[in-house]
Amino acid sequence: MAKKEELDPETLELINWCIEVEGFLVAGGATVEQAQDHIEEQVEWFTDQFYDGLTPEEAAKEALA
Repeated sequence: MAKKEELDPETLELINWCIEVEGFLVAGGATVEQAQDHIEEQVEWFTDQFYDGLTPEEAAKEALA
């Protein structure tokens, strides 16, 4: 059985942050599929927001604006 590739802590933090953003997008009216598609399509923008220090809620509000 192949060993799963280990993700560095920063990458895991970004993934978990995006999962939280998804929840706020859904709370803002998007479907789960729409939220996931949007994050995938705009991954560079969301990554920038993560590194700029926005909270998941702030990033979702920006995305929904």
